[in-house]
This record gives sequence, C-alpha cells and structure tokens, in this order.
Amino acid sequence: MKRKKRGTVTSTRLYNPGQKQPTQTRIIPPSTSKNGKRKRIYISLGIVAVIFIAGIIYLWQLSTDLIPLTKLEKINPAVATQVYSADGEVIHSFFTYNRTYTPFDKIPQSVIDALLSTEDRAFYKHWGINLNGVARALWVDISHLSFEQGASTITMQLARNLYYGLEQTLNRKIKEALTAIQIERTYAKNEILDMYLNITFFGNHAYGIKAAARRYFDKNVEDLNVEEAALLIGILKGQSYYSPLRHPQRALKRRNIVLRSMLDNGKLTSAQYDSLKQLPLELNLHDPYEMSIAPYFTEYVRQQMNKLQDSLKVDVYEDGLRVYTTLDTRIQKFMEEAVAREIDPIQARVRAQSAFNNLRKTLSDSAFDALTTMQIAFVALDPHDGHILAMIGGRDFKKSKYNRVTQMARQPGSAFKPFLYTAAIDNGYTPADEYRDQPTVEINPDSTRWTPRNYSGTWSGKKVTLREALRRSLNSVAVQLIADITPKVVIQYARDMGITTPLRPFSSLALGSSEVNPLELVSAYSTFANNGVHVHPVSILKIEDRNGNVIYRSRTESREVLSPETTYIMNNMLQNVINGGTGIRVRTRFHFMVQAGGKTGTTNDNTNAWFVGFTPDIAAGVWVGLDDFQYSLGPRMSGAVAALPFWADFMKTVYDSLDFEHHKFPECSGVVRLTICSESKKLATPYCPHTYQEIFNVKYRPTETCPIHTGLLQQNRKRRKRF
Repeated sequence: MKRKKRGTVTSTRLYNPGQKQPTQTRIIPPSTSKNGKRKRIYISLGIVAVIFIAGIIYLWQLSTDLIPLTKLEKINPAVATQVYSADGEVIHSFFTYNRTYTPFDKIPQSVIDALLSTEDRAFYKHWGINLNGVARALWVDISHLSFEQGASTITMQLARNLYYGLEQTLNRKIKEALTAIQIERTYAKNEILDMYLNITFFGNHAYGIKAAARRYFDKNVEDLNVEEAALLIGILKGQSYYSPLRHPQRALKRRNIVLRSMLDNGKLTSAQYDSLKQLPLELNLHDPYEMSIAPYFTEYVRQQMNKLQDSLKVDVYEDGLRVYTTLDTRIQKFMEEAVAREIDPIQARVRAQSAFNNLRKTLSDSAFDALTTMQIAFVALDPHDGHILAMIGGRDFKKSKYNRVTQMARQPGSAFKPFLYTAAIDNGYTPADEYRDQPTVEINPDSTRWTPRNYSGTWSGKKVTLREALRRSLNSVAVQLIADITPKVVIQYARDMGITTPLRPFSSLALGSSEVNPLELVSAYSTFANNGVHVHPVSILKIEDRNGNVIYRSRTESREVLSPETTYIMNNMLQNVINGGTGIRVRTRFHFMVQAGGKTGTTNDNTNAWFVGFTPDIAAGVWVGLDDFQYSLGPRMSGAVAALPFWADFMKTVYDSLDFEHHKFPECSGVVRLTICSESKKLATPYCPHTYQEIFNVKYRPTETCPIHTGLLQQNRKRRKRF
C-alpha cells in the first residue's frame, strides 16, 4: 500500500451505486495550509486585542467616574450631633442619619468576630477583592443568569455604603471593586473595619454600631454581649427582611446563623454556641427621634443651634458636633417629679370650679377635658452664671411642642411688683415708708374709670408700710406708689433686670397688666440672688467639632444693675413674703426652711397663677394656666394655691437630695438696722412702747426721732408726784 505524499489530499466524485469508486488526487501546496493557520491565529489575536482594548477603554471610562483619591483620604460621613447635659449624660442627638462615631478600640471583639465570620473571613488576607469569592459568585450568577451572589468583601461593602448605593448593575460592581482597591491602599485593615461599623445602616433609623446598640438594646456599644452582637450583624444581610421589630422570628434565625458562622470560624466553642442559640431576642428599644430627657429644653437647644450654624459654618444634623449644655439631669428629674406629685389635685380643682359648669353642658367630655387641661411653665436657673438647670415647657411634649417657658408671654400679676418696689427703694424710699390702704380711682385713656381692688376685695383704710404692702401684696398701695415713681421709671428697672417684652406705661403696670416671658421673669428675679448683677440665661456652654476642637464657647453676659444696698433690702423684703406673707405655705406646708425670697402672682379672674422665688443657689419660677386665656383656672386659684406647690416641692427635693454647698445671701455694709417706733415710723426713743427692727440704706436712713414718745409726758407725771 502506497503512502500518501506530503502535500496531497484525496477527493471523491459522485458515482452511480454499484460502480467502483474512482479516486482522484489533487495537489495542495504546503504554503497554503500554513497561511490558513496563521490567519486563524491572527484573527483570534485580533479579537482578543479588541476585547482587551475595549476592556481597557471601558475600565478607563469607569475610572473617570470613580471617587477622587483626595475624597477617599478624608472620609467624613454624615454623623449625628450629640447633646450632653452638664452632668455628662447624653440628652439627645440631632441627625439626618442617626449615626454616632465609636472608636475601634471601644467596639467589642464579639462584634468584630461576628462580622468577619459572616461577611468576610479572608478580610485580613485580601487586597480589597477576594478573587476566589468572585470566581465562585460569577459561576453561580452565570448559571442562574442573574445576580445571585455578590462576592462583596467588607471593603467593597464599605465602598458601596459610602458612594454607590444598592443598584444591581455590572458598572456599579466594578466601580465598587476598583474603589475597594483604592480604599485598601489608603487605609489599614482596622481603619476599614472602624469605618464600616460606624457607617453601615443597621435598619430602623440606626446608622453605625453605636446607634444600633442604642436603638435595639438601649445600651452603650461597649456593653454588647455575644448574642446581641450576632443579632446586629445578622441584620446587615437585609435590614428590612431581618428587622427584629417587624420580623422577630426571621431575626432570631438569622442571629443563630451568625452564631453558627462564628462557631465554624473558631470564634465560639460548641458549648457556647449551643447555649447562645437557645436564648430569645431580648430587645430594649429606644426611639432615636423621641426627646425623652428634658424635651422642651432639648428643643430649645436645637433652635439655638440652628441660629448658630451659619456663623459657625456647620451642619447641625450631619457634622457630628458635641454640644455641652447647662442642664442638670438630676435637677430636671426632681422638677418633673414635683410636677407629677402636685399636678393632679390642682387639675381636679380647676375642672371642679363653677367657671366651667356651663362649658360642661355645651361640650363633649373630650372637648371639655382638652379645653380645661391645665398647662405649666417651670424653669430653674443658677443665678450666678445664668445656667438653665431644668425646664418644663408644658404638660406633654408629644401633644404640644409649644414651649411656654421660652415662647409664651402672659400677664404676671403681682409677680411684677418687685420691679416697682425695687425702683422705689433704689430712689430713696424705705421699707418703713407708708401709704394708706384705700381705694383709688383712675381715668383710663378711653375715659373709663379704673378702680383697682385688693385680692381680698377689701381695704383697711389704715396706713401700711411698703414692707407690709409687699408682704400682703396690696394692690391699693402698689397703684399709689407707681403714680409717685411713674411707670416710665419702673419700666427702665424691669428692662435693666432682663425683661424685654413690651411694657405699657400705665398705672396698671404695677399690678402686672403687661405680658412677660417666664424665662425672662425668672432671670430678672435671679438679680436679687446675685447681689444686683443680672446674668443673661445660658443653655449652651460650648460646642466641639467631631475631632474635639472647640468651635464655640458661650460668653457670660452680665452687668450690675442694682446697688448692693438696694439688692439687700429687696432680698430681705421678698424673704418676708415667704416667711410670713402670701408665700407662707412654702414654710408651713412644705417645711422648706432654706433662706429664700419670692412672690406670688395672680391675674384678673385667676387666669394666670405664678410663683417666682430664689435661694442663694437657685432661682425658679412657675406659671400655671390654660392655653386659651379666655378661660380662667376658677375661683380661689391664686398663685399661692395653683403655682406655689410646684416650686416648694421642687426646691425642697433639690436641697434634700443633692449634696452641694448651701450658700447664704451676702451681707451689705451699706445697710444699717435701726430700731423704729411702730407708731411714728421714726427712730425709736427709750419711751416708745412698741418698736421693731428695720433695715435702711445708709444714704436714706431716718434721722428724726419719734415725735410722739418724747418722754415729756413721763416727766410731767414725775413732777406732779413730786408736788
């Protein structure tokens, strides 16, 4: 059998069946065969080159849309601003995204173990992309013709959370991978974990591990245990699907899967796993939007921050600021407890008053209750630095955000009288000066007659000293006194002491006919406790940026507005109100025996009830009334009845409960104490049968002796006996 020669092929022709098949030999040049192979190789190489170049162009185009390296080197995600009390408690957070930063060394190891065991066991080995994971995921995705597995490393997830969102596209995945490589080149592994755990969304308004710990367990992240850490990491697979709030059973199963992953990764023993997987979910939910501590004060701080952010060039809700405030959570708690103890019986009296009987007939029970719900404004200050220590702006912040301490203005009634008496004492009047307790008549600008009445509705007709008139809160004396001093002078003193609301220059101003703001009124009373120096109220002490740099520090706005002599005398007269005047229940019912001064206030028809008072350490004031000022609290609901109990209960609790130095009011060398004749109100002689002690400014002390009890009568009697 002949061998076929190299370079030849055998071909066949068509033939009829049954015939012998002929053969035909055709010569094929060797060069033609080699050229064909080369051609196929070149074509293949060309295709590969085109694909490669296209890929390069594609990646280059994607790279132009990547996050700039300069931005990667300074990752500043939106972080919540945290508000702190003066005693170190976190009051609330202001945020767009509820995220607060936790340093890596504060995150429990159980959180790290749960995360790496579940999401990325090769984290410390790869360079941003896990090629084995990519290949495995790619095979699954191709076989299912969809994105079944992502093969995302923690670094890729960080890139996604920071910049790219959850869109399921090839472009996004490649950008995510390229950015992950850049992140790995820029940051250390622990820094990447730090960012991931502080940025990642854990569902239900919680961004970052710290917010998640607070949201689900109401605890600090450092205090998370193993099963809690596993639950939080389990949520990451699907924040809605595995939400422990909406789907607790799914969340429980997912938590146990995480625990199993920790077991498989050598982070738990079998005994630990068997024990932990049996535990139920034990949530202790915290609503990040709820202002649970001093809500009216916290909202006031937020409003103050909004005013500051433009000048500070910050975003209150995203810049991770730390705001240090003046609030003392202990004093706030005592204030809230005092309100809770006292408000129900007073509310019951308000609703029982005859003033509402006709309303009850015309309104439904719910409408009647809403209309007659007693509201309260209560604030306490440190008189020496103006720090707001506690604040309650209403009965229920959830029902009404209206802050009656800072936003409301109401008539103060007799609580305004200290400004009148201050103006008098500072202009040469003395506590021993007298006016007659009798009715007066004034013609109003509209030609109507005004006859002010005492609260009791009666007049004694006798002369009364200024001290006694203030102690008993006699309107008849106040109206005569302001006529002598003039409303203009009284207004100036009120302004100097911190009142900024409009004050109408009429005689009725003496009785508190012009509206004032509760915070300003209490701040003005603080002047008496601070030796004549008024300090503007302060709520924010300082603000730090996320790096701890102080970007704002409050300035103390203070100035001396009263002389020490005037302050001492007014302080003494206002102590008299509590020791034996309209504020006596502070002593008799509540047994609060600390040095204190104050004043009640009641307006026409008992529409507003006030008590404002101070000690050497704290100034506080209470307003009680209805939001609709057309309706009153009812008969006999005066400041002494409706407002004083809150003040006295609160003050006694503070002084009984807190360990702090109790100060005394300062003495004043410019004030003298003299013996006065009770009848003539002049310096007593040895012959005056009834005398008392009174204090005077040295400049205005009396120099005349009693003209009634001169001793002449006694001398005449002795002469008659002699003869």
